[in-house]
Amino acid sequence: MKKVFAIAAHPDDIEFMMSGTMILLKEAGCELHYMNLANGSCGTTEYDVSEIVRMRTTEAQNAASMIGANFLEPLVNDLEVLYTMPLLRQLTAIIRKVAPDILLVPSPQDYMEDHSNTSRLAVCAAFCRGMRNFATEPAQPPVQKNMTVYHVLPYGLRDGLGKLVRPGHFVDISTNMLLKRQMLAMHKSQKEWLDKSQGLDAYLETMREMCADIGKMCGRFEYAEGWRKHSYLGFCEKNDDPLAEILGEKVFIDPAYQKGLGEIS
Repeated sequence: MKKVFAIAAHPDDIEFMMSGTMILLKEAGCELHYMNLANGSCGTTEYDVSEIVRMRTTEAQNAASMIGANFLEPLVNDLEVLYTMPLLRQLTAIIRKVAPDILLVPSPQDYMEDHSNTSRLAVCAAFCRGMRNFATEPAQPPVQKNMTVYHVLPYGLRDGLGKLVRPGHFVDISTNMLLKRQMLAMHKSQKEWLDKSQGLDAYLETMREMCADIGKMCGRFEYAEGWRKHSYLGFCEKNDDPLAEILGEKVFIDPAYQKGLGEIS
């Protein structure tokens, strides 16, 4: 059984951008692990820190339970996802303990620092998984196993400078959009907040529209999620692609993207 570990910045980030792929991986027999580095402490205009953290953690746990994912507690407050050695040591210990075959992480370029820093921390922690002399907190023995890292598209499908980001892997999530929507709806504190400011169900519609836009970008699927595979160096074999191997026809690999990566002749 392949282990899949999704690491995002905030409660609801996984539901917005990654959960459709996770549902398919679960259906294919994979073991799922789910973690947000930040606890959602700033995601409110109404509640104090302790109350909103309690609410958003419960919402994330409920969403994870819908697909049978193992929920791991967040480590820091919002806007405290910083590339620091203490946080890197903590996250490396967690990745060593989970020892996933597939690591799903945010885009390296996104509209806010928590997202981008989560990507950087997760990739570095995975790189350190087998380094016997890198101390973790708590202490966790190194793990020697291949791990393939995939970056999801940024929220809004554009980087921080507004440039459209094209994925290399398109995952067809058309058949599980209802469950993906139900998972996102578990984050009631966010939905209610945005319903008041943006209109009824705008929160859920934004997610649907992004998935539809990725499907249009692909030209093959009604709804899709998009991924870019991280360099294999230090992580896995050059041709390892477990996402495509497990999901088969549900994945379209863009040949234009692959060609753009270039090969040494």
